[in-house]
Amino acid sequence: MEQNIANQEFAELAEQKLLSIEDLRVSFHTYAGEVHAVRGVTYSVEQGGSLAVVGESGCGKTVTVQAVMRLTPMPPGEIKGGKITFNGKDILSLTEKQMQSVRGREIGMIFQDPMTGLNPTMTVGNQIAEAVMKHQRVPKHEAMERAVEMLNLVEIPNPTVRASQYPHEFSGGMRQRAMIAIALACEPMLLIADEPTTSLDVTIQSQILELLQSLQDKMGMTIVLITHNLGVVARLARNIVVMYAGKVVESGSSSDIFYRPAHPYTRALLQAVPRLDAPSRMELASIPGTPPDLFEPPTGCAFAPRCKYSMKICLEHDSEPISVGDSHRVSCWLHHETNPNRLPVELYGGGGAHD
Repeated sequence: MEQNIANQEFAELAEQKLLSIEDLRVSFHTYAGEVHAVRGVTYSVEQGGSLAVVGESGCGKTVTVQAVMRLTPMPPGEIKGGKITFNGKDILSLTEKQMQSVRGREIGMIFQDPMTGLNPTMTVGNQIAEAVMKHQRVPKHEAMERAVEMLNLVEIPNPTVRASQYPHEFSGGMRQRAMIAIALACEPMLLIADEPTTSLDVTIQSQILELLQSLQDKMGMTIVLITHNLGVVARLARNIVVMYAGKVVESGSSSDIFYRPAHPYTRALLQAVPRLDAPSRMELASIPGTPPDLFEPPTGCAFAPRCKYSMKICLEHDSEPISVGDSHRVSCWLHHETNPNRLPVELYGGGGAHD
C-alpha cells in the first residue's frame, strides 16, 4: 500500500515537470577511443521555473542540452541510454520531422557565440522572420512585423531600422539580444541559454541577465541556463545543478548551493568566484589538479584526486545521490550515513562563497 502511494506521488511529481532528464549517457567515438562525455545525468525543471547547470568547461553541460534538442552530432556522437521527457513527449523517440516542430516552437535555444549563431548574409530582421514563418505559417510581411516587435521586446533601440541591418553592424551585446529575439520569436515554453554571457563584458553580462529575467516574468517561460560562471547564476536561477566530469555531483535551491554547499567541488567553485569585499592582496582560490580523462573514467568519485577530504572509498566507489535537505542532494561519501566522520552540511558548507 505504501509503495503504491509512493509511486503515485512520484508520477504526480513527474507530471509537474516540464523537462525531465533521467540517467542520460552520451559518448563520442574518436580515433583515440570513446569519450564518455555524459555519464548518467539526471535533473529536471518545472513549468515556469529557472535552473542553472554549472561546472568547468568540458563537464558535459552543453552536451546534455544538445541531446535535449537532438543536436548531438552523429557520428561521432551517440546517445547510449537514458530518457528525456519534455511536456509529456519522449524526446529520444521522436522522428527528425517531429523534432523540427519542437525546436523553435516549443524549445528555444541561445547558443554560445552570437557571431557564429547569426547568418552574416541575412539581415537580422529576416533571420527572426524566417523562424516565425517556419513554425507559424504566416505571410512574410506579418513575420517582419513580428521581427520588429521582438527586437523591441529585447530592448534594441530603433528596432525598425535595426531589422534591416546585418549582424556585423551590431555590437556584441546587441547580437546576443538578437539571438534571444530569434529564440523567443515563437514564444517557446522552454528557453535553453548556453553560456549567453561568455563573450560579453561585465556590464553587458548584467544587462543580458536582467533582460532574461524580465522576459521570463513577461512570458512565463521556463529557463535552463548553462554556465561555467557561478557569479552569473544567483540572480536568475531558483535551482542549481553542479556537474563534474559528466555527472551531477550536487543539486538544490540557489540558497542551498550558495550558503550550504555540500560537495567539495561546489565549495571550491564558490571560493574561486572573485569578491568585491576581498582584501586587495588576497589571491584568488584555485582548484589543484585537472579533470579526469573521460576516455577512461574513474571507477570512484571523479573529483577524489583533487579533493582534500578524499578517503579510500572515494577512489574505489562513486557515491549515489544522498539527500541532505528538502530538495538538496549530493553525491559525496562525506555525507553518507555509513561514514563515522560524517559532516553536517551546516559545518561543512559554512556559508559557501560568503565565508
